[in-house]
Amino acid sequence: MTAQTRERLTYKGESAGMCTAPLNDFFTFVGKWPRFARTDTGLWRHYIGTWEILGDRLYLIGLQATMMDGTAATLATIFPDFPDRVFAHWYTGELRLPRGKLIKYVHMGFRSTYEEDFFLDVADGVLTGTRLVRNGSDG
Repeated sequence: MTAQTRERLTYKGESAGMCTAPLNDFFTFVGKWPRFARTDTGLWRHYIGTWEILGDRLYLIGLQATMMDGTAATLATIFPDFPDRVFAHWYTGELRLPRGKLIKYVHMGFRSTYEEDFFLDVADGVLTGTRLVRNGSDG
């Protein structure tokens, strides 16, 4: 698997690349994946989500993808009742935001190592904590 394109997350007014794909958990939760068109090997999930933490809640606020029929996918494609913002109630886990210089490149998924990883812990879509991990140069 090729290194993957990051999701985007805005937290406290700053936008960052995120090495987590919370929308995958939604598709698993409902038991159905949309028929997104394949793009390239750097995007195995076939979409890029844009997220934000607002008031300690995780929201999906954008979706970039193409459906198999060639039409552009939007939030309304997946969530017709919530075309502008979706509370990610289905997601429990950690959101990883790498920071700093690349220490070790890994040609697989989100496994590359950076100087720091900022983690946001989320339970049922609600931010429960944060932590910063400084990674060594031996990665």
